Amino acid sequence: HVAIAPGQTVGIRGASGAGKTTLLHCLAGIEPVDAGSIRWGEHEISSLSPPALTRWRQQHLGLVFQDFHLVEGLSALDNVLLPASFNAWRPASILRERADYLLSCVAIGSPGRPAELLSRGERQRVAVARALLFEPQVVLADEPTASLDPENRDAISRLLLELVREQGATLIVVSHDTALLGQLDMQFELRDGALRMDDAAHV
Repeated sequence: HVAIAPGQTVGIRGASGAGKTTLLHCLAGIEPVDAGSIRWGEHEISSLSPPALTRWRQQHLGLVFQDFHLVEGLSALDNVLLPASFNAWRPASILRERADYLLSCVAIGSPGRPAELLSRGERQRVAVARALLFEPQVVLADEPTASLDPENRDAISRLLLELVREQGATLIVVSHDTALLGQLDMQFELRDGALRMDDAAHV
C-alpha cells in the first residue's frame, strides 16, 4: 500500500524493463490493474467504467511524455489547446488565456510557431504547458527529460516543478534523471514488481 498526499512530488526509478511505464499507465487508468486498486481522492479509478475513466482523466489528470506527442502542422498554442477540442465543458476564451499564460511561463515567445519548427527543448516545454491546461490535480510524467541535452533537462525540470507546485498538483515522475529525482519530495525504486521507498533520497 502506497499513499501519496495531495501536492507531493514523487519520483520512481528502476532498471529498464522493470515496468515503470506500465505502472504509470496503470496510475493513469490507461492500462488495467491485475490486482489491488488505484484511488485518487474519492475516485477509485480501477473500478470506473471506460466512459467514466475518460472523463476522470480529462478533468483531473495531466500527462507529460518523453516523446512530446505534439501535432505537426499545428502551432505551439494550438498544441496546448488540443485537449480542449475533447472538452466542451470549459469556455474557450478562458482556456486560451490559460494557454497563453502557460506558454509565457515556459518561455515560448512565439506561440504561433509550428511545432515542426520548434527545438526538442521547446517541444517539451509546450508539452508541459499542454499537460497543465486544465489545472489538473495529478500530473504524471514519463521520462520527461530523457531525450534532452543537459541544459534543457535542467530547464524542463525547473519549469515542471515550479508549475505543479504553483497550482498545488501532485506530481509523479518516472525517470533515470538523478538531478530531477533529487528535487522531489520522495523517491521510490521499482524492483521485482514492487515499489520500495528510497529512504536515502527522502527529502
